[in-house]
Amino acid sequence: MTIESVARSLARAVPATAPALKAGYRASERMMSTMAGHWPSLIRARTEKITIAITAHCNLRCRGCKYGRDFMPGAQLPLEIVRGLLEDAAAAKVPAVRLYGGEPLLHPDVVEMVEIATTNSVGAYMTTNALILDRKIDALHGAGLSKVTIGYYGQDGAFDDYVQRPGRYERLVESLTNTRARFGPDKLPLQFNFLLSRRSASVAAVDEMIAFADRFQGQVQVDVLHYSLPYFQEGPERELQFRPEDKPAIDRVVDHLLETKIKRPDLLTASPVALASIGDWALKQEDMRIPCDARKLLWIGADGSVMLCYVTFPLGNLHEKRLSEILYTETHHQAARDAFLLNCPNCHCESAARVEKHAPSFRKYAREAAERLTR
Repeated sequence: MTIESVARSLARAVPATAPALKAGYRASERMMSTMAGHWPSLIRARTEKITIAITAHCNLRCRGCKYGRDFMPGAQLPLEIVRGLLEDAAAAKVPAVRLYGGEPLLHPDVVEMVEIATTNSVGAYMTTNALILDRKIDALHGAGLSKVTIGYYGQDGAFDDYVQRPGRYERLVESLTNTRARFGPDKLPLQFNFLLSRRSASVAAVDEMIAFADRFQGQVQVDVLHYSLPYFQEGPERELQFRPEDKPAIDRVVDHLLETKIKRPDLLTASPVALASIGDWALKQEDMRIPCDARKLLWIGADGSVMLCYVTFPLGNLHEKRLSEILYTETHHQAARDAFLLNCPNCHCESAARVEKHAPSFRKYAREAAERLTR
């Protein structure tokens, strides 16, 4: 069991300890990052979360995503592959898995997958577009689903335009209304993942997002539009991607997010330090040279492929070998070191944690957050 998993268990048992435990964990990670900058051999894989794309099928056609079209078309993990994966994850003391897609609710065995995870004491949560969440939430909750995270792409026509399917916003609201009527926030935490792109980089869009999260009693995570994930795209003529001239709009958004964080600290999942870094992640992109902590991750594709992270470092395929044969091999540990050293496309996945765990970046953005809040 790792320090992080012990801290997580203690925080669940005694919630008041959570802030101190998180701060202590990240301070220890900053120390490790500093030492590993001199001695990269210190970095070793230690999987804390596995993202499992259980299906590539999707019922939307989002402008920024390739799932359901030309990314692993038709691929879907069989239940028995997932069963073996979860059993091996449990044996390796991996504390959490995220069921992902495509749209995971379209997989016919998704409820049984949650049951298997729960039976094996692996915490399972899901990232979904939530269009049919209300139709399956009773069974999923009964199976032990611990949390749901939901992509947020605007309201009304803006949502339907982004997902390229008319009438879907109305269905989303209906689904979330029905879900909340069944399970309050104490029984089913919801998190809305706000996609920050050129289309949504405005204070008005942020306020709409906050109002939406409040309506359904959820938290908000801010995700900057990707530039290197193989299953995401930037829209026609890169319409979603940021450009240098977007800096004033991004600055206004960051200022507003920081003010919101101070007023409502539990609403936004990111710290002030992480929020202050958003502008640089959006505009500098691959030039952000902050060590990656993908050593804590694994990503499983709908075709069975196993990679260290969402972008690169292939480790094997579950159709050919069990996860137990892939975990903690020298290949796995070397991938963790290469990720730390940014011998990769250098995406901004896990950007909030990376900023918190890298001492120079932590100091830089802590200063910037303080300066922005005192303007």
